[in-house]
Amino acid sequence: MAIGSFSAGLAGLNANSTYLSVIGNNLANINTVGYKGSSVQFSDLVSQTLAGSSANPMQIGLGVVTGSISPTFSQGAIEGTREATNAAIQGNGFFVVSGPGGTAYTRAGNFTLDDKGVLVTPDGWRVQGYTQTDPVTGEIIATATANDIIVPPGVLREPTATTQIKTVTNLNAAAEVGDTFSTPVQIHDSLGNTHVLTINYEKTGTNAWTFEMTVPGADITPGATVPAVLASGTIGFDAFGQVATITPAAPATGGINTGTVPPTLTDISVTTPAWANGAAASTISWDLVGENNAIALSGYGSPSATTSKTQNGSAAGMVDKVSIAEDGSIVATLGAGKTITIGQIAIANFNNPKGLVKIGGNRYGESDTAGIANVGVAGTGGRGTLVGSALEQSNVDIAQEFTQMILAQRGYQANSKTITVSDELMLETLNLKR
Repeated sequence: MAIGSFSAGLAGLNANSTYLSVIGNNLANINTVGYKGSSVQFSDLVSQTLAGSSANPMQIGLGVVTGSISPTFSQGAIEGTREATNAAIQGNGFFVVSGPGGTAYTRAGNFTLDDKGVLVTPDGWRVQGYTQTDPVTGEIIATATANDIIVPPGVLREPTATTQIKTVTNLNAAAEVGDTFSTPVQIHDSLGNTHVLTINYEKTGTNAWTFEMTVPGADITPGATVPAVLASGTIGFDAFGQVATITPAAPATGGINTGTVPPTLTDISVTTPAWANGAAASTISWDLVGENNAIALSGYGSPSATTSKTQNGSAAGMVDKVSIAEDGSIVATLGAGKTITIGQIAIANFNNPKGLVKIGGNRYGESDTAGIANVGVAGTGGRGTLVGSALEQSNVDIAQEFTQMILAQRGYQANSKTITVSDELMLETLNLKR
């Protein structure tokens, strides 16, 4: 009698025992935030080839082995929380965290702020992201190296002087010569104090206007009653209501608008004298050219109006609360409804996330089979988006796990029966000598 039936049965016992261990671990983590359940795949062992007259190979299998145990990265349910620093990933990707063991990756977004205002995991690993801002636009620079995100609540944040303003304005083509229109924009100086910069327009002829940029004279010279003029110039529109000429900025050579292609303009930059309150002089760019060369001025035959005003300065203020946007931006409220973006959470993606190594604490480590981490902004480069004040739950399906448990149990019982029957046959063979 062949002994192979014993080894085949024993291999089956070991394989199904491993299967039950994986199922047990999945069920143990059914309430673990961001946990990804694992699945088991079996592979047959080499087979023994027997001699015979058959034209086809005569082979007896020698058992089974656990071929792979890999996590299943299907989306877990997203559950809302009341924690502003919690975040869930909807789609592909991992949060990047740094700690004593180096850099790791996790799907668990149950973050909090520690005593220093650093965004951390429950066991103290620091969440990585982008905090450097563009000095002109005030936007987060997401091409920089990811580092710790620090959001100290209750700490007075320094003011940001206005360096750029943008207004989207239409000047009525049907206005009478001499008609005026004004657009006030609130700006901030280097001390965080507010001033009103006003852009005044006056109709001077057909499709022709002049403009002046002014601030209150008393803001520059104490007691002054006449507005201080920072810049002035002319604006000419073509027959389509598009900017044709503007001074001191001007279209590029041959850039007169034909109604289909807007001219390429340079933004108008002005510098104020030092402010009377002791703040440093401000250099402010009037953003005339938006995305895709869209011009922020038009001369259509409708009432003069400004539909949008933006500026990138901010006053000093205390961080009252924070929220996380879908692109990972951390938006802080500084009181009185003023908000600024103070950071952006980084998201990493891998060519083969199944190749990551589980290192405990809801974290994964890099490996050669996973590929190189592609770190960037949520919602770009195949990365998922974030849901603020929410957590991704475990993707373990209890009904499926119980079904797999039954199959593993039956597999274990069947292989144990193989060993039992083989033992009885061996006993019968030994009894032949009697």
